[in-house]
Amino acid sequence: MSELPKCPECGSEYTYQDRDMYVCPECAHEWSMNDSAVDEKIIRDANGSVLVDGDSVTVIKDLKVKGSSLVVKVGTKVRNIRLVDGDHDIDCKLDGIGAMKLKSEFVKKV
Repeated sequence: MSELPKCPECGSEYTYQDRDMYVCPECAHEWSMNDSAVDEKIIRDANGSVLVDGDSVTVIKDLKVKGSSLVVKVGTKVRNIRLVDGDHDIDCKLDGIGAMKLKSEFVKKV
């Protein structure tokens, strides 16, 4: 028996083939056999520029740091970002604050 791909939505290993489609019985997601490769998510900044690991970005809005009285000011330059999955899709280190996660909608590429 051939190895079927896992569901790209929920990661279930119980997928099955129905004609030219793959189907997940757990979440009911269907996808084409031609689209079996999971597409990589493209992360864009506030202006629509594509971001990649190692880019430098600038903060475009004052951001309050949750659980602290610190604020990341407009114009703060962040170097060597790392892209991750999730709601906050940028990992970085800020001077005076330390490790932090940012949303790509609040930065622009330098």
